[in-house]
Formats: sequence, C-alpha cells, structure tokens
Amino acid sequence: MFAAVFYLFVIVGVGLAQMSVAESPAVQTPIAASPAPARNHDNDIVLKAMTNQKWYAQLGGMADIQEIRYTSAPVAKPANPTAPGAKNPLIIHAVVFVPKNIDKSKKHPFLVFAHQGIHSDFGRAFEISEVRELLEQGYSVIGPDYRGSTGYGANFYNQIDYGGLEVEDVFRAREWMLENFDFLDAKRAGIIGWSHGGLIALMNILQHPDAFAAAYAGVPVTDLVLRLGYRGPQYASIFSAQQHIGKPVQADIDEYLKRSPITHAAKLATPLLIHGNTNDEDVNVIEVERFVTALKAAGKKFEYKIYENAPGGHEFGRLDTKLARESRREIYRFLAGYLKPARGVQ
Repeated sequence: MFAAVFYLFVIVGVGLAQMSVAESPAVQTPIAASPAPARNHDNDIVLKAMTNQKWYAQLGGMADIQEIRYTSAPVAKPANPTAPGAKNPLIIHAVVFVPKNIDKSKKHPFLVFAHQGIHSDFGRAFEISEVRELLEQGYSVIGPDYRGSTGYGANFYNQIDYGGLEVEDVFRAREWMLENFDFLDAKRAGIIGWSHGGLIALMNILQHPDAFAAAYAGVPVTDLVLRLGYRGPQYASIFSAQQHIGKPVQADIDEYLKRSPITHAAKLATPLLIHGNTNDEDVNVIEVERFVTALKAAGKKFEYKIYENAPGGHEFGRLDTKLARESRREIYRFLAGYLKPARGVQ
C-alpha cells in the first residue's frame, strides 16, 4: 500500500516542481516581473497528505508521531472584518515527534522547527533527515505549518504574513508542546530554522526573549529592505500583493523593517548560532554579515560562522556530504550545550 502511495507521490511531485515559490536554489529570479502560474491547491493538498505518509514510513520506528492542530492569532487581513468568525483564531497544523522509549519520569528538551520557504511546508527530504538526527539525540520536535504554508487550500495559503503573525504561529507551537507533554522542560526549549525559517527563528527569540534556551539560524533572511533590493520584482510582488503587506517596500519601508530581524538586533538575549555561506545564491551573504555587525554593535554575545564558498550554496548544510554533516554537528554541539539532550552528538 505504502509503495503505491509513495510511487504516486513521486509522479505527482515531478509534475509540480513549483512546491516552494521562493527561497529555493531552483527558483530563478527574472529580470522583469511576469505573472506567476495559478496555484493548484488541490494538488498541494494531495502532496501534503503523501508527505505526511513519508514521516510515518521513515521515522515511525523511532518516534511517536502525531498530526495536530492548534489555534494562533486571527487572520491579519480578514476579507470581511465584520463577518461572523472574522476574528476567530487561525487554526495551524503541525507534526509532532517524540522519541520512543523516552523516560517520561524525567524532564527532556524539545525543539521548534520552522520550515524554510515562502509558501512551502514542513516535510522536505532534508527536514526528515534532520528530524531523524534530532530524535537520535533525544529531542522531541514540533514542525508547524504556519499561515501561508501549502497543502491546506487557497484560504490558508493567502493568509501569508511574512515576518508578522507567522512568527506567532510558530511560537504557539512551543506553548502547545508544554501544555500537552508534562515531561518536556520549559527551560530547555530551543528553536531552529534555515532561510525563511531562520528569519522566523530569529524573530521568535527577539520577540520572546525568555521563551527559548537556545536558537539556530541557518543562512537566514535578516533584512527585507536589503533583500528586496537584490531579488527582483517577481519576488517583491509576493510581499506587495493585496492579501499580504499590500504595498511595495518603497511605499512603506518601516513596515518591511518591522518584519526584519536586523531591526530588532539589540533585543537579543538568547544564546544564538548563525551560519552563512559566501556563495549563497538565495540569501546573499551580505544579509548575514550585516546582521552580525548589528549584533556586535549592540554588544550582544552570540556565535556565528560564515563558510567560504561551501559547495551547495544556499543548501550547503543540508546535503549528504562530509561538510554538511560537520556543519550540522556544529549546530547540534551548540544546542546541546544549552538544552542538554539525553545523548547529544560527538
């Protein structure tokens, strides 16, 4: 049964290479804006169901897995603010992993994992590998599909709020874990993310300085004003769309800065590790360098490493290569120093 499902997943996936609209090395930024193809949300829903099957197939032997739903802040821009239910909390989906045979009489650390990509979802092959590595160390993990993620239909997709309420959606994942598992330690909660997920991880620790004991941000977006200056009009149109920010960056620079970690650098109070790469074709290394400079100027203590032309560019740390594995070991050693998992990594 699963073989047939997985085969269908592959066939459908080949025909829908546009799964992540932005922040993917395969996406090429055009010189001039052109209309984006219409999104097939029905296909996204099918793909999401099949992605969840991969979680069970590949990690079900080592973890208890749950698909859960919780509530977050209401939508940012309701179509009709006076309609019944317009101010209801938005429902967020997530996948939760708890290592099997964990001693629940003791307290354990956990991680909130913010997926990368604008209009993407939690469940790429590299995320499955990373969750496996985290489970092996003794972490429980929650991966939320915050507003704007794919696989839940057009309405949820159009609730995108980059650097805004999506940050709250991911923070609520932390709260859900603590409300539902009494063996998890509130003082050993961590958060991780790459690319756009790195921005969400940063915004979480900057907006909730007492909530996390450690954080990792890989090749993170840190400055939307700078980023939109080098990415091009089609990328910028995602943000200026009416259902999103609703205006271009030049019309409201302050709004874009508000959604950028660099604006809030002086608020850092959480142990933080940052990775960048000089040949990153998606998040230009200048973003990481400027954020590092801002943290230093604010007198903040943190750790960072900028890799020099690491093979893989934007995805350098998420490959099955010796360099990528070592970069992840750096992350795990850093996190273990604060979160104290049962096994850790050598």
